[in-house]
Parts: sequence; structure tokens; C-alpha cells
Amino acid sequence: MNFTQSLLTLTLISGSFLLPVDGIKPQAIASEVTASTTSSIDLPTPETSQPASAQETAISNPPEEKKTLATRIVLNLKERRVYAYNDDNVIASYRVAIGKRGWETPRGNFSVLQMVENPKWKNPWNGRVSAPGPNSPLGERWIGFSRGNNRYIGFHGTPGEHVMGQAVSHGCVRMRNRDVKELYELVQTGIPVIVQ
Repeated sequence: MNFTQSLLTLTLISGSFLLPVDGIKPQAIASEVTASTTSSIDLPTPETSQPASAQETAISNPPEEKKTLATRIVLNLKERRVYAYNDDNVIASYRVAIGKRGWETPRGNFSVLQMVENPKWKNPWNGRVSAPGPNSPLGERWIGFSRGNNRYIGFHGTPGEHVMGQAVSHGCVRMRNRDVKELYELVQTGIPVIVQ
């Protein structure tokens, strides 16, 4: 069995990041962006000698606690705070950093286009790719909601958590890593994002 992973490079206002193509819905892939393919890896095929009934026996796990999912996200630029709503109820709220003068976070009605765990970031000025993780400029999660002019805007983590409440980004919405990880678990692609 051959396993091939394709990577897609997305260009942000402040850089690019790489993500697996199979983790993106087709409508979120821009036609201007090309995918590159990594080398193929042969994965072992499991061989079993147990009868089918023994293979079907599974260990029971305790039921997972279901979280209430957000039905929309509202970013209040003046307050520099993002709110996750389930219908009319606020289920979470986080302090954020927004776009600085000349690079303002766009206002309007959007929707979540893509979600990436541990995104890699490519510096647009020198081409260097940062390792994924908490010290990456994109932190540990990316929730993209706007695309235009081959640029993406989204919520992402940051190692510079001291900037919350300020206008310092190139349009994206910076969040504490723990906060963006929590928000990531509450949202899914397609839900509305209102920036006001």
C-alpha cells in the first residue's frame, strides 16, 4: 500500500503555511496555488490470523463528553475580543490582537474556510519555513476565514501572548495558544464569522 501526502502552500498577508491537501475541502483550495507532493512511504499491511469474531471485539471506551459547538463567531474589533456563540448564547470569549494601521483586519461577513493543527509558516520576506508548534508565528492552530488577492486572514496562535488587546498583526487575529486551541474545538468549517 502506498501512502502519499500532498502539501498545499497558502499565502497569508504575513507569510505562508503548508498543510495537507486531504485536510481541506475542495472549495477552500485556491486555483492559483499549486500542490507539491512529498515522497511516497510504504506502510505495512496488517496481517491477522484471528477469526473475524475475535477481530471485531473492541475495548469499550467511556463516552466522550460532548462540547457545545459554536454556530457563529463574532469578532468585535473595537473590544479586541472574539465571541463564540451557540444560537444566542455566548459559549466562549477571548481577548485577541488585530491588524495594525495599514493592515487592518477586514470587516464583514465571512465563514470558516480552513482549519489546521500545528501549521507551518513561510516567511514572505526571506522564505524560511518555521517549525510547527507553540513557538511558530502561527502558534498551534489556524482557523482561516477570509481569502482575497492570494492572501488569507484567520485566527491563529502566537508565541507573543503579551500582545493581546493590541493592533499589531498584518490583518490576522492573534490569540493565546491555549485560547485558539479551545476555539478550534468549538468551530467547524462553514460556520459564519462576523467581523464588526
